Amino acid sequence: MLRESMKMAWNNIVHNKMRSFLTVLGVLIGVASIIALITIVQGATGSITSQISSLGADKITIQVMGTRLKQGLSENDLKLLSEVENVSGVSPTVSGKIPLVFNRNLKQGVSVQGKNEIYLQKEKDILAKGRVINSMDVSNKNPVAILGSDLAKELFFGIDPMGQQLLLNGHTVTLIGVLKETSASIMGSTNHLIILPYTSAMKIMGVRSISNVDVYMRDANQSEKITNDLTSILNSAFNYRENAFTVLNMQNMIDVISNITGMLTLLLAGIASISLIVGGIGIMNMMLVSVTERTTEIGLRKALGAEPSQIQLQFLIESIFISLFGGILGLLIGMSIAFAASILMKFTFVMTAWTIILAVGFSAAVGIIFGLAPARKASRLNPIDALRHV
Repeated sequence: MLRESMKMAWNNIVHNKMRSFLTVLGVLIGVASIIALITIVQGATGSITSQISSLGADKITIQVMGTRLKQGLSENDLKLLSEVENVSGVSPTVSGKIPLVFNRNLKQGVSVQGKNEIYLQKEKDILAKGRVINSMDVSNKNPVAILGSDLAKELFFGIDPMGQQLLLNGHTVTLIGVLKETSASIMGSTNHLIILPYTSAMKIMGVRSISNVDVYMRDANQSEKITNDLTSILNSAFNYRENAFTVLNMQNMIDVISNITGMLTLLLAGIASISLIVGGIGIMNMMLVSVTERTTEIGLRKALGAEPSQIQLQFLIESIFISLFGGILGLLIGMSIAFAASILMKFTFVMTAWTIILAVGFSAAVGIIFGLAPARKASRLNPIDALRHV
Protein backbone atom coordinates (compact mmCIF):
# COMPACT_ATOMS: atom_id res chain seq x y z
CA MET A 1 0.00 0.00 0.00
CA LEU A 2 2.81 2.41 0.94
CA ARG A 3 4.76 1.66 -2.23
CA GLU A 4 1.69 2.23 -4.42
CA SER A 5 0.91 5.50 -2.62
CA MET A 6 4.47 6.71 -3.11
CA LYS A 7 4.41 5.75 -6.79
CA MET A 8 1.14 7.55 -7.41
CA ALA A 9 2.34 10.62 -5.53
CA TRP A 10 5.54 10.69 -7.57
CA ASN A 11 3.67 10.32 -10.88
CA ASN A 12 1.42 13.25 -10.02
CA ILE A 13 4.44 15.46 -9.15
CA VAL A 14 6.15 14.57 -12.44
CA HIS A 15 2.91 15.09 -14.39
CA ASN A 16 2.65 18.70 -13.13
CA LYS A 17 6.27 19.75 -13.53
CA MET A 18 5.89 23.54 -13.57
CA ARG A 19 3.44 23.68 -10.69
CA SER A 20 5.58 21.29 -8.64
CA PHE A 21 8.73 23.30 -9.40
CA LEU A 22 7.18 26.58 -8.27
CA THR A 23 5.97 24.94 -5.05
CA VAL A 24 9.39 23.41 -4.40
CA LEU A 25 10.94 26.84 -5.02
CA GLY A 26 9.11 28.35 -2.05
CA VAL A 27 10.48 25.72 0.35
CA LEU A 28 13.92 25.91 -1.28
CA ILE A 29 14.22 29.66 -0.66
CA GLY A 30 13.14 29.28 2.96
CA VAL A 31 15.56 26.46 3.78
CA ALA A 32 18.44 28.06 1.87
CA SER A 33 17.93 31.31 3.82
CA ILE A 34 17.95 29.54 7.18
CA ILE A 35 21.01 27.38 6.39
CA ALA A 36 23.02 30.26 4.90
CA LEU A 37 22.30 32.66 7.77
CA ILE A 38 22.93 30.12 10.54
CA THR A 39 26.14 28.84 8.96
CA ILE A 40 27.51 32.33 8.26
CA VAL A 41 26.79 33.49 11.82
CA GLN A 42 28.35 30.32 13.26
CA GLY A 43 31.47 30.72 11.13
CA ALA A 44 31.87 34.42 11.94
CA THR A 45 31.29 33.69 15.65
CA GLY A 46 33.91 30.93 15.62
CA SER A 47 36.41 33.26 13.95
CA ILE A 48 35.83 36.07 16.48
CA THR A 49 35.93 33.68 19.44
CA SER A 50 39.15 32.03 18.26
CA GLN A 51 40.83 35.43 17.88
CA ILE A 52 39.76 36.45 21.39
CA SER A 53 40.86 33.05 22.73
CA SER A 54 44.23 33.55 21.07
CA LEU A 55 44.65 36.63 23.24
CA GLY A 56 44.40 34.30 26.21
CA ALA A 57 41.29 32.75 27.68
CA ASP A 58 43.36 32.22 30.83
CA LYS A 59 44.22 35.92 31.03
CA ILE A 60 42.76 38.91 32.85
CA THR A 61 43.74 42.34 31.56
CA ILE A 62 43.99 45.36 33.87
CA GLN A 63 43.91 48.84 32.33
CA VAL A 64 44.76 51.70 34.69
CA MET A 65 43.53 55.24 34.09
CA GLY A 66 44.82 56.41 37.46
CA THR A 67 43.95 59.32 39.71
CA ARG A 68 45.57 62.68 40.47
CA LEU A 69 47.49 61.17 43.36
CA LYS A 70 48.37 57.82 41.75
CA GLN A 71 48.69 57.58 37.97
CA GLY A 72 49.62 53.92 37.63
CA LEU A 73 50.82 50.73 39.29
CA SER A 74 54.10 50.37 41.12
CA GLU A 75 56.38 47.36 41.53
CA ASN A 76 54.81 46.73 44.95
CA ASP A 77 51.34 46.69 43.36
CA LEU A 78 52.51 44.12 40.82
CA LYS A 79 53.85 41.96 43.64
CA LEU A 80 50.49 42.06 45.45
CA LEU A 81 48.66 41.10 42.24
CA SER A 82 51.02 38.17 41.62
CA GLU A 83 50.34 36.83 45.14
CA VAL A 84 46.59 36.41 44.50
CA GLU A 85 45.50 32.77 44.75
CA ASN A 86 45.44 30.88 41.41
CA VAL A 87 47.49 33.58 39.64
CA SER A 88 50.40 31.99 37.76
CA GLY A 89 52.08 35.19 36.68
CA VAL A 90 51.77 38.93 36.09
CA SER A 91 53.00 40.62 32.93
CA PRO A 92 53.10 44.44 32.82
CA THR A 93 53.09 46.27 29.50
CA VAL A 94 54.67 49.66 28.83
CA SER A 95 54.01 50.94 25.31
CA GLY A 96 54.63 54.02 23.23
CA LYS A 97 56.10 55.42 20.02
CA ILE A 98 59.64 56.75 20.01
CA PRO A 99 62.30 57.68 17.42
CA LEU A 100 64.82 55.10 16.21
CA VAL A 101 68.24 55.75 14.74
CA PHE A 102 70.32 53.19 12.82
CA ASN A 103 73.30 53.99 10.60
CA ARG A 104 72.46 57.70 10.95
CA ASN A 105 68.99 57.11 9.51
CA LEU A 106 66.13 58.44 11.64
CA LYS A 107 62.79 56.61 11.81
CA GLN A 108 60.05 58.40 13.75
CA GLY A 109 57.10 56.88 15.62
CA VAL A 110 58.41 53.33 16.07
CA SER A 111 56.12 51.19 18.26
CA VAL A 112 57.86 49.94 21.39
CA GLN A 113 56.49 47.64 24.09
CA GLY A 114 58.05 46.78 27.41
CA LYS A 115 57.36 43.21 28.58
CA ASN A 116 58.74 40.73 31.09
CA GLU A 117 59.75 37.06 31.00
CA ILE A 118 56.21 35.93 31.98
CA TYR A 119 54.73 37.25 28.73
CA LEU A 120 57.37 35.54 26.61
CA GLN A 121 56.88 32.26 28.49
CA LYS A 122 53.13 32.35 27.83
CA GLU A 123 53.45 33.50 24.20
CA LYS A 124 55.40 30.46 23.07
CA ASP A 125 57.07 30.04 19.70
CA ILE A 126 57.05 33.74 18.75
CA LEU A 127 60.75 34.04 17.89
CA ALA A 128 62.21 33.47 14.45
CA LYS A 129 65.74 33.63 15.84
CA GLY A 130 67.65 34.69 18.92
CA ARG A 131 66.59 34.46 22.56
CA VAL A 132 63.73 35.80 24.68
CA ILE A 133 63.89 38.37 27.45
CA ASN A 134 64.63 36.72 30.81
CA SER A 135 64.21 37.71 34.46
CA MET A 136 67.82 38.96 34.66
CA ASP A 137 67.19 41.37 31.77
CA VAL A 138 64.17 42.73 33.64
CA SER A 139 65.73 43.03 37.07
CA ASN A 140 69.01 44.55 35.74
CA LYS A 141 67.25 46.84 33.23
CA ASN A 142 69.41 45.40 30.46
CA PRO A 143 69.30 47.47 27.23
CA VAL A 144 68.30 44.55 24.99
CA ALA A 145 65.54 44.31 22.39
CA ILE A 146 63.60 41.91 20.16
CA LEU A 147 62.77 43.23 16.70
CA GLY A 148 59.62 42.71 14.59
CA SER A 149 60.08 40.83 11.31
CA ASP A 150 59.29 43.76 8.98
CA LEU A 151 61.55 46.12 10.90
CA ALA A 152 64.33 43.53 10.75
CA LYS A 153 63.98 43.30 6.95
CA GLU A 154 63.84 47.07 6.58
CA LEU A 155 66.83 47.89 8.78
CA PHE A 156 69.02 44.82 8.26
CA PHE A 157 68.32 43.64 4.72
CA GLY A 158 70.96 41.02 3.92
CA ILE A 159 72.55 41.46 7.36
CA ASP A 160 72.22 39.33 10.49
CA PRO A 161 70.52 41.61 13.07
CA MET A 162 71.77 39.58 16.06
CA GLY A 163 74.09 41.70 18.18
CA GLN A 164 73.43 44.86 16.17
CA GLN A 165 72.75 48.07 18.07
CA LEU A 166 69.96 50.63 17.69
CA LEU A 167 69.48 54.06 19.20
CA LEU A 168 66.02 54.34 20.79
CA ASN A 169 65.13 57.80 22.06
CA GLY A 170 68.82 58.46 22.66
CA HIS A 171 69.51 55.10 24.40
CA THR A 172 71.57 52.32 22.84
CA VAL A 173 70.02 48.86 22.83
CA THR A 174 71.40 45.54 21.56
CA LEU A 175 69.25 43.17 19.47
CA ILE A 176 68.90 39.68 20.95
CA GLY A 177 66.06 38.29 18.80
CA VAL A 178 63.69 38.64 15.86
CA LEU A 179 59.95 37.96 16.08
CA LYS A 180 58.20 35.62 13.67
CA GLU A 181 56.06 37.25 11.02
CA THR A 182 52.40 37.48 12.08
CA SER A 183 49.16 38.24 10.26
CA ALA A 184 46.74 40.98 11.29
CA SER A 185 44.38 40.14 14.18
CA ILE A 186 42.18 41.91 16.69
CA MET A 187 45.28 43.20 18.52
CA GLY A 188 47.16 43.99 15.31
CA SER A 189 50.49 42.66 14.06
CA THR A 190 53.90 42.52 15.77
CA ASN A 191 55.83 42.89 12.50
CA HIS A 192 56.72 46.56 13.14
CA LEU A 193 57.17 46.23 16.91
CA ILE A 194 60.20 46.39 19.19
CA ILE A 195 59.98 44.51 22.51
CA LEU A 196 62.16 45.51 25.47
CA PRO A 197 62.32 44.49 29.12
CA TYR A 198 59.60 46.66 30.66
CA THR A 199 62.05 48.14 33.17
CA SER A 200 64.30 49.26 30.30
CA ALA A 201 61.30 50.57 28.35
CA MET A 202 60.22 52.69 31.34
CA LYS A 203 63.70 54.20 31.53
CA ILE A 204 63.96 54.87 27.78
CA MET A 205 60.47 56.38 27.51
CA GLY A 206 60.62 58.25 30.81
CA VAL A 207 57.64 56.37 32.27
CA ARG A 208 57.35 56.14 36.06
CA SER A 209 54.34 53.84 36.49
CA ILE A 210 52.59 50.98 34.73
CA SER A 211 49.12 51.39 33.20
CA ASN A 212 48.55 47.98 31.61
CA VAL A 213 48.96 44.52 33.19
CA ASP A 214 48.08 41.00 32.03
CA VAL A 215 47.34 38.54 34.84
CA TYR A 216 47.60 34.84 33.95
CA MET A 217 45.43 32.31 35.79
CA ARG A 218 46.29 28.75 36.78
CA ASP A 219 42.62 27.75 36.63
CA ALA A 220 40.35 29.70 34.26
CA ASN A 221 37.31 28.23 36.02
CA GLN A 222 38.21 30.42 39.01
CA SER A 223 38.23 33.58 36.88
CA GLU A 224 35.32 35.18 38.74
CA LYS A 225 37.00 34.84 42.16
CA ILE A 226 40.38 35.91 40.82
CA THR A 227 38.80 38.99 39.22
CA ASN A 228 37.17 39.92 42.52
CA ASP A 229 40.46 39.48 44.41
CA LEU A 230 42.34 41.62 41.89
CA THR A 231 39.64 44.29 42.03
CA SER A 232 39.91 44.37 45.81
CA ILE A 233 43.68 45.01 45.66
CA LEU A 234 43.26 47.70 42.98
CA ASN A 235 40.49 49.43 44.93
CA SER A 236 42.79 49.63 47.91
CA ALA A 237 45.67 50.91 45.77
CA PHE A 238 43.56 53.71 44.26
CA ASN A 239 41.68 54.55 47.45
CA TYR A 240 38.38 53.22 46.03
CA ARG A 241 38.18 55.97 43.42
CA GLU A 242 35.74 55.30 40.57
CA ASN A 243 37.03 54.95 37.01
CA ALA A 244 40.61 54.56 38.21
CA PHE A 245 40.97 51.19 36.46
CA THR A 246 39.16 48.48 34.50
CA VAL A 247 39.49 44.72 34.82
CA LEU A 248 38.73 42.74 31.67
CA ASN A 249 38.18 39.00 31.95
CA MET A 250 38.71 37.35 28.53
CA GLN A 251 36.64 34.28 29.47
CA ASN A 252 33.70 36.51 30.37
CA MET A 253 34.06 38.30 27.06
CA ILE A 254 33.97 35.00 25.17
CA ASP A 255 30.83 33.96 27.09
CA VAL A 256 29.12 37.27 26.34
CA ILE A 257 29.96 37.05 22.64
CA SER A 258 28.67 33.46 22.50
CA ASN A 259 25.39 34.51 24.16
CA ILE A 260 24.92 37.48 21.83
CA THR A 261 25.66 35.51 18.68
CA GLY A 262 23.41 32.68 19.89
CA MET A 263 20.50 35.08 20.24
CA LEU A 264 21.37 36.65 16.89
CA THR A 265 21.35 33.21 15.24
CA LEU A 266 17.89 32.44 16.64
CA LEU A 267 16.61 35.85 15.53
CA LEU A 268 17.91 35.47 11.98
CA ALA A 269 16.64 31.89 11.77
CA GLY A 270 13.21 33.09 12.94
CA ILE A 271 13.13 35.79 10.28
CA ALA A 272 14.26 33.37 7.58
CA SER A 273 11.68 30.77 8.68
CA ILE A 274 8.92 33.17 7.62
CA SER A 275 9.81 32.44 4.00
CA LEU A 276 9.62 28.71 4.80
CA ILE A 277 6.11 29.17 6.21
CA VAL A 278 5.18 31.01 3.02
CA GLY A 279 6.53 28.01 1.10
CA GLY A 280 4.37 25.74 3.26
CA ILE A 281 1.31 27.82 2.41
CA GLY A 282 2.23 27.35 -1.25
CA ILE A 283 2.28 23.59 -0.71
CA MET A 284 -1.16 23.70 0.90
CA ASN A 285 -2.53 25.81 -1.94
CA MET A 286 -1.13 23.44 -4.58
CA MET A 287 -2.47 20.39 -2.80
CA LEU A 288 -5.96 21.89 -2.43
CA VAL A 289 -5.98 22.66 -6.17
CA SER A 290 -4.76 19.13 -6.82
CA VAL A 291 -7.59 17.66 -4.71
CA THR A 292 -10.14 19.70 -6.67
CA GLU A 293 -8.67 18.66 -10.02
CA ARG A 294 -8.52 14.98 -9.04
CA THR A 295 -11.99 14.67 -7.55
CA THR A 296 -12.98 12.11 -10.17
CA GLU A 297 -9.84 10.04 -9.54
CA ILE A 298 -10.55 10.04 -5.80
CA GLY A 299 -14.17 9.01 -6.39
CA LEU A 300 -13.16 6.11 -8.65
CA ARG A 301 -10.55 4.86 -6.16
CA LYS A 302 -13.07 4.96 -3.33
CA ALA A 303 -15.68 3.19 -5.48
CA LEU A 304 -13.11 0.46 -6.15
CA GLY A 305 -12.57 -0.04 -2.40
CA ALA A 306 -9.79 2.39 -1.45
CA GLU A 307 -9.88 3.31 2.23
CA PRO A 308 -9.92 7.00 3.32
CA SER A 309 -6.59 6.41 5.08
CA GLN A 310 -5.04 5.28 1.77
CA ILE A 311 -6.26 8.42 -0.01
CA GLN A 312 -4.97 10.59 2.84
CA LEU A 313 -1.60 8.83 2.84
CA GLN A 314 -1.14 9.35 -0.92
CA PHE A 315 -1.73 13.10 -0.74
CA LEU A 316 0.35 13.44 2.42
CA ILE A 317 3.30 11.61 0.79
CA GLU A 318 3.00 13.91 -2.21
CA SER A 319 3.21 16.95 0.06
CA ILE A 320 6.21 15.52 1.95
CA PHE A 321 8.01 14.69 -1.31
CA ILE A 322 7.68 18.27 -2.55
CA SER A 323 8.79 19.71 0.78
CA LEU A 324 11.77 17.34 1.08
CA PHE A 325 12.95 18.14 -2.45
CA GLY A 326 12.84 21.81 -1.58
CA GLY A 327 14.63 21.14 1.71
CA ILE A 328 17.48 19.15 0.17
CA LEU A 329 17.99 21.62 -2.68
CA GLY A 330 17.76 24.51 -0.20
CA LEU A 331 20.38 22.83 1.99
CA LEU A 332 22.81 22.53 -0.93
CA ILE A 333 22.23 26.12 -2.09
CA GLY A 334 22.42 27.47 1.48
CA MET A 335 25.73 25.64 2.02
CA SER A 336 27.07 27.05 -1.25
CA ILE A 337 26.11 30.61 -0.23
CA ALA A 338 27.70 30.15 3.21
CA PHE A 339 30.87 28.68 1.67
CA ALA A 340 31.18 31.64 -0.73
CA ALA A 341 30.62 34.03 2.19
CA SER A 342 33.33 32.29 4.24
CA ILE A 343 35.83 32.88 1.42
CA LEU A 344 34.86 36.53 0.99
CA MET A 345 34.72 37.25 4.75
CA LYS A 346 37.77 35.07 5.50
CA PHE A 347 36.37 32.84 8.22
CA THR A 348 36.32 29.05 8.56
CA PHE A 349 33.36 27.34 6.88
CA VAL A 350 31.60 25.13 9.44
CA MET A 351 28.64 22.84 8.70
CA THR A 352 27.34 21.00 11.73
CA ALA A 353 25.19 17.86 11.74
CA TRP A 354 22.35 19.57 13.60
CA THR A 355 22.13 22.22 10.84
CA ILE A 356 21.58 19.48 8.24
CA ILE A 357 19.06 17.74 10.49
CA LEU A 358 17.31 21.09 11.00
CA ALA A 359 17.00 21.66 7.24
CA VAL A 360 15.67 18.20 6.40
CA GLY A 361 13.51 17.90 9.51
CA PHE A 362 11.99 21.38 9.18
CA SER A 363 11.14 20.86 5.50
CA ALA A 364 9.56 17.45 6.24
CA ALA A 365 7.56 19.02 9.08
CA VAL A 366 6.32 21.75 6.73
CA GLY A 367 5.20 19.09 4.25
CA ILE A 368 3.28 17.19 6.95
CA ILE A 369 1.71 20.25 8.63
CA PHE A 370 0.64 22.05 5.47
CA GLY A 371 -0.22 18.88 3.55
CA LEU A 372 -2.43 17.39 6.27
CA ALA A 373 -5.50 19.55 5.66
CA PRO A 374 -5.67 18.90 1.87
CA ALA A 375 -5.01 15.18 2.47
CA ARG A 376 -7.85 15.00 5.02
CA LYS A 377 -10.14 16.85 2.62
CA ALA A 378 -9.37 14.33 -0.13
CA SER A 379 -9.98 11.36 2.20
CA ARG A 380 -13.38 12.71 3.28
CA LEU A 381 -14.81 13.18 -0.22
CA ASN A 382 -18.08 11.34 -0.76
CA PRO A 383 -17.59 8.83 -3.62
CA ILE A 384 -21.05 9.58 -5.02
CA ASP A 385 -20.40 13.35 -5.09
CA ALA A 386 -16.98 12.79 -6.57
CA LEU A 387 -18.31 10.53 -9.36
CA ARG A 388 -20.80 13.19 -10.43
CA HIS A 389 -17.87 15.00 -12.01
CA VAL A 390 -17.32 12.09 -14.44
